Amino acid sequence: MFVNLLFMNLILKNDFYFKALMIWIFFALCVFIIILIFKPSTYGRHFNYNSICINNRLGWFIMELPTVLLMPYFYFSGSLNFNLVTFTFIMLYLMHYINRVFVFPFKINTKGKKIPLLIVLSAMIFNTFNTFFIGYYFGNLSRLYDLEWFYSPCFIIGFLLFLVGAYINYQSDKILINLRKGSETGYKVPFGGLFKYVSCPNHFGEIIEWIGFAILTCSVPAFSFAILTIANLLPRSIQHHDWYKKKFPDYPVNRKAIIPFLI
Repeated sequence: MFVNLLFMNLILKNDFYFKALMIWIFFALCVFIIILIFKPSTYGRHFNYNSICINNRLGWFIMELPTVLLMPYFYFSGSLNFNLVTFTFIMLYLMHYINRVFVFPFKINTKGKKIPLLIVLSAMIFNTFNTFFIGYYFGNLSRLYDLEWFYSPCFIIGFLLFLVGAYINYQSDKILINLRKGSETGYKVPFGGLFKYVSCPNHFGEIIEWIGFAILTCSVPAFSFAILTIANLLPRSIQHHDWYKKKFPDYPVNRKAIIPFLI
């Protein structure tokens, strides 16, 4: 069913939209190669102090904000009648980003830290395009869903993966946030949860989350988002892992970078 529906997506009308989407996926692969090879030092522990920067919390808020502002517009301004199934897809997407915009930035303990403006602007552009591709598709082109979709194997499996990924992401972020107490600013080795197995379980959880989203929607734009997420987070996780091992001589030797027991 999953492969068949993806194929049907590709032959739907609006040829320009799907060509643009294919370019977007090609862009994801280019991003993956660039990050993997050049390992940019422009964020977090790899921060480049020569960059133009803004407050870290403000940067997180601004760069994720387009998702919650634009998704309702792209979806509800579409030509299709209201559909409970696609509405559920949109709510799952917004659930993740409402946390990222209105909760996460105000919980992180990064007093005095900065984030490069280039990273903020790049993330805003990515979030705008990604939100457009997903919101426009479900608002205008997704004529293939009825209420029986909620009982399909794709939805059930994808929804469970989405919830598992969201939980891993949330739990891992919570562990990282609680590493610093009071006015502490240094880096520490995180423990607990999936940190027992990997250096970046927060990234691992987010990848699982959006793979689940792609499966539960069986849609090309969601599939492209999963590819983009992997292309962005996999090389960054490897970079984080290498940094941990150099920074802490007693770093757990059995930890992988992002996928337990594998990578």
